[in-house]
Amino acid sequence: MKKLIRYEFRKTRLPKLILLGITAVAQVAYLLGLFLKDRDCTAAGAGILGLLAFGGVMMMGLMSIVTLHRDINTRQSYMLFMTPNSSYRILGAKVIENGLSMLLTGAFFFGLGVLDITLLFTQEAKFSDLWEMVERLIHSVNEEIQINPAGLACFLFSLLSAWFAAVTAACLADVISAALLNGKRHNGILSFILFLAVMLVLRLVQGLVLNAFAVGQGINTVHLIRSGIALLFSGVMYVCTAEIMERKLSV
Repeated sequence: MKKLIRYEFRKTRLPKLILLGITAVAQVAYLLGLFLKDRDCTAAGAGILGLLAFGGVMMMGLMSIVTLHRDINTRQSYMLFMTPNSSYRILGAKVIENGLSMLLTGAFFFGLGVLDITLLFTQEAKFSDLWEMVERLIHSVNEEIQINPAGLACFLFSLLSAWFAAVTAACLADVISAALLNGKRHNGILSFILFLAVMLVLRLVQGLVLNAFAVGQGINTVHLIRSGIALLFSGVMYVCTAEIMERKLSV
């Protein structure tokens, strides 16, 4: 299993290194702006870092879907399934790599964001008006988000869990497309409809559970419950996907 996980990390190493390099350049620009007291440079660096944080986590999930699609639709699939590994181990390595990549990417940018904001407010107190603007921006997304490390961590973990669930659902749709719908008309459309249906089921289940058990609970508890349901859902998607791969794609 460790060899499979390392293999999956190697396949996605180049995009991660590119992301890290661009992040380093943006961080240098941000720090130079602080050192030179150049607001334009600081704002540009902060804006690019924000886009990289959002796009980086999204990219981690998309890379997992792309590599799975390539593995089951090209000659690589024959080589992959001819190894002495079950579909559960092959897919498990992909899921673990994807989950770790998204978690580490999210944690990295969260820590970097905390550091940069701390440096910003340490340098000059007059930037407090900027923090008020950040608070208003966050509350425009969700008024109940608590602007503190614990509240932001719970909110970000909820977003990561939701994206991870979406990735596993997309993997299921892709495997069904390759194993059960291959050669049929409107294959891609049917797979996309299946993906939307699965995600709708997840939202409905989350709504039912929250209405039953989370009424009157704090927003952090709600985020954690929502995250737990998304991760449990991801596990179900993994088992369903691996079983289809084992029965229809394994040689």
